[in-house]
Amino acid sequence: MKISSNVKKLTTAALAGAMLFSQSAFPSDVATSANAEESYYYYDTFEDSSDNWEVRGAGELTLSGRHPFAGTNALLIKDRTSAWQGLQKTLDTSYFIPGQSYSFSVHVDYEDGESQQTFLLSLQYTDSTGTVNYAHIAEGTASRGQWMELSNPSFQLPDDASDMILYVETVDVTGNFYIDEAKVVSVGGSGSSSKPKRDGRGDVNFDGDIDVMDLLLAKRGLIRGFEDTNSEKAADVDKSGEVNSDDISALQDYILGKIDKFPTVYKIDLTEMASKFGYVNLEKCYKKDSENNPLISQYFGADPGVMEYNGRVYIFMTDDHLLYSNGKVKDIEYSSINCLRCISSDDLVNWTDHGLINAAGSNGLCKWGGNSWAPTACHKKINGKEKFFLYFANGGNGIAVLEADSPTGPWKDPIGKALISRQTPNCGNVEWLFDPAVLVDDDGTGYLYFGGGVPNSQYAHPKTARCVKLGDNMTSIVGTPQAIDAPYLFEDSGIHKFNGKYYYSYCSNFNTGGNQYGLTGGAINYMVSSSPLGPFTYKGEAFKGIGTFFGTGGNNHHTFFKFNNQWYLTYHAQYLQDSMGLKGGYRSTHIDKVNINSDGTIQAVTGTKKGLSQIKSFDPYKTQRAATFSHQGGITISGSGNSIVQAKKGSWYRVQGVDCGSNAQNLTLKASSSTGCIVKVCTGSASGKAVTYVEIPAGSSMQEITVPVVDLSGKNDLYFVFNNNASVDSWSLS
Repeated sequence: MKISSNVKKLTTAALAGAMLFSQSAFPSDVATSANAEESYYYYDTFEDSSDNWEVRGAGELTLSGRHPFAGTNALLIKDRTSAWQGLQKTLDTSYFIPGQSYSFSVHVDYEDGESQQTFLLSLQYTDSTGTVNYAHIAEGTASRGQWMELSNPSFQLPDDASDMILYVETVDVTGNFYIDEAKVVSVGGSGSSSKPKRDGRGDVNFDGDIDVMDLLLAKRGLIRGFEDTNSEKAADVDKSGEVNSDDISALQDYILGKIDKFPTVYKIDLTEMASKFGYVNLEKCYKKDSENNPLISQYFGADPGVMEYNGRVYIFMTDDHLLYSNGKVKDIEYSSINCLRCISSDDLVNWTDHGLINAAGSNGLCKWGGNSWAPTACHKKINGKEKFFLYFANGGNGIAVLEADSPTGPWKDPIGKALISRQTPNCGNVEWLFDPAVLVDDDGTGYLYFGGGVPNSQYAHPKTARCVKLGDNMTSIVGTPQAIDAPYLFEDSGIHKFNGKYYYSYCSNFNTGGNQYGLTGGAINYMVSSSPLGPFTYKGEAFKGIGTFFGTGGNNHHTFFKFNNQWYLTYHAQYLQDSMGLKGGYRSTHIDKVNINSDGTIQAVTGTKKGLSQIKSFDPYKTQRAATFSHQGGITISGSGNSIVQAKKGSWYRVQGVDCGSNAQNLTLKASSSTGCIVKVCTGSASGKAVTYVEIPAGSSMQEITVPVVDLSGKNDLYFVFNNNASVDSWSLS
């Protein structure tokens, strides 16, 4: 809430003079209650902001100048899906006292739909038994395009009301509507004063202003005691639960204009909050506490393509999403996949899920394409600006390219067609025109690798892999793609550079019996060249088929990458699917270490469930995306780029290796909950020791909530556990 814009600002000299008065000089009958004619509690005009009104349920809130009742703006709610959804505002208990009466008024209007609509101004509250109740304050029928006032000059709040929310709704329609000039005044008040009371803090005598009189009354109350609890609440400007010298100093600084809002001191009773949080059945996690593979468990993700940028690893994956038939999971259908998923990390254990990229299809970026498989990405400075490029397969018939100004988008289709198609020279006879890999060489030149398939049982030498130089813009090719004769090629092109040599890698086919190279089926093999376009010479096998390590076999898809002077292999396996008790070919991304010998040969890589150890501590003192964690249960993700965690009762997630230091005092969570939610933050496990609780009030708008933490220091695994539905954007310690 905002403090009145016409709060009196005394000069330093005037204030100093006023402070010379002795507390004992004050007459005992100094007024401590408001003049009814001048007492506003809220006066919301929506000229510059929503004045803390929020969406109730579903919909979108915005300021609109289309048809205001007064001034230049009104508040618009649109895209509602039910009549009860509308606009709401939480009533500040510093002013709204159960059992007392108030005068409520709000103007409503709508511009589209039926000729008349019935509106309600209502109150939601919780009674002494913990039951949520609803009461109608005012009702009226409005005509389309004409403002109507919903008002009640004397509405008594229920005697046992708490958690009170004022809201505007319709009776039986779901169209857009506006509100404007929302007021709450004292019973009998005209509301004609220019002194709206916007915040309970500081206005100790309830006259609508915060001035030297309030300061003197606060000082007198500190020494002698306050005449009533409301005055004491108003004097407790930092909301610490008691009036002390800090409140007096803050009130004085506010009146002098040194600060424009009061500080807030947060306290928390862990025992009380534990009781309020209640009991939840924790959602299951499908990877063990000691396992960091697969990288994420909230979704599947296959065909990992890796890009390192600015100290962070970005992995782009094919969106292997579950398919059902008659309520049962059925086998994956690649033809249904037209989205990609991006995750990123700087410690290789906690991964940020950046959500889906709508790559192809009627709702995708490449509407000319039907599918999005096997992505790969790179970055390059063009005309002095870093640009990012994402390549993927349009099924088995071509390669698409997307472009962005950041590694997580937003992406665009820069050429409006396939980069590689069957009309591309020397590509019409490629069995599977898919599985791209990209390399930006040291001189900034880009190269693209792709292809696969075995034509006419040519298992030993399919010759269906291709490589080509990219144009300076990275969205065109230079020359004709050249064939790579990769022995027993199946699919999955990969490319990396080591000690000046170019390594082309691929997945072998499943008809390798008796071959001269000693390679096996469904394995990752590699070839080496002194030129990015070959010719390449076969060198060996780096990674056995997936079934060797995880039981369930299937195709193999990989990327070799270097990060912080260590080489890694990322690949997919069906271990998560198996852990869930499912079958159907759904794949998830893993990472394990790679060791390269001094002669350039790659030591055999072992696929593991344990995965990697965390390579750096997690820093909680900078704002972290909530969608960053190592383990989870029941979490889903919405949005793309800066995505949002969606939780339900029993959902949780774990952030590994958080370096809390020795002076963690507060935790700030940016979140919303349509129903209200408490988040337990604990260490050790999802049912471990609580260090704080974050109570998210009911409402649809994201807000930052800061709470103190208790006994939190050193390196910890932090768990965030939810007792109701919530959307979480980010968090940090301070």
